[in-house]
Amino acid sequence: MIVRDKPSAWQLLFVMRGSIIPTIAPRLVVVTSLSIAVVVLEDRGMLQLHDIAALPFSLIGIALSIFAGFRNSACYDRWWEGRKVFGQLLVDARSLARQQLSYIGPDDPAAARRGAWRAVAFSHLLRHHMRAEPPGADALAALAEGGATEVAAARNPPNMLLAAIGRDAAARAAAGGIAPQMLQTLEERLVSLSGVLAAAERIRGMPVPYTYTLMLHRTAYLFCLLLPFGLAGAAGPWTPLIVLIVSYTFFGLDALGDELENPFGTGQNALPLSAMTRGIEIDIREMLGDPVLPEPLRPVDFLLT
Repeated sequence: MIVRDKPSAWQLLFVMRGSIIPTIAPRLVVVTSLSIAVVVLEDRGMLQLHDIAALPFSLIGIALSIFAGFRNSACYDRWWEGRKVFGQLLVDARSLARQQLSYIGPDDPAAARRGAWRAVAFSHLLRHHMRAEPPGADALAALAEGGATEVAAARNPPNMLLAAIGRDAAARAAAGGIAPQMLQTLEERLVSLSGVLAAAERIRGMPVPYTYTLMLHRTAYLFCLLLPFGLAGAAGPWTPLIVLIVSYTFFGLDALGDELENPFGTGQNALPLSAMTRGIEIDIREMLGDPVLPEPLRPVDFLLT
């Protein structure tokens, strides 16, 4: 995610870091080159474009802008929902660690510490699971501290970790280590974490219907490639500039929608999952009284991962 102070109005014209321009630059070069070629050919009389009306392109452009706005709104809703899911993860991970320390800590500090580390491990495992990555060093270290390294080899490690936490809590309750009311509270927290996992999997596994994406791609390409033929007769040498601006808008909306559609990715507009889960680890380790805490992740060249 791009994190930077708001630039001035003049700087906004030239900011590249965080801009969609690098992604769509090849497409802009193609349509601008085509526009120049059409203007030159029309000026030399090799193309007769004066009879082509610009009105149909205006109507198509309005329809395309509405459709692009609808798709981008749907993609942004996915991005914002992903942000809320990981916000809920922050609440549940902190609460699970606190409950372990409060309910189990007085009788078995070592078990409570393992339980708190499992909350850290779940956060890291969820991040890797959403990015289709194997558990990383941070997750493996947390699992080792939590005494649950066996879940790293599972198909769905965060789900298996929740199952392990539930089994341990049930066994402790059966042995009289915690009261039934405390067990119910822990179970409610695990259910909430399971809901976080399911919501994140739903967002990742159910993209915007492919038909919307395909239709917008095709319409945007056709419109921008045909636009020079509709403008050259009326706009003359200004055609390449107009086509460049219009293409930047439509291609940019198209590419931005692709990035927002997957909020758990690693692109510049994806959620900073690594920074979020590092923050969860710092908070829980502070609750455990660890004297040395990891540093929060900072933006590198305005990019927070």
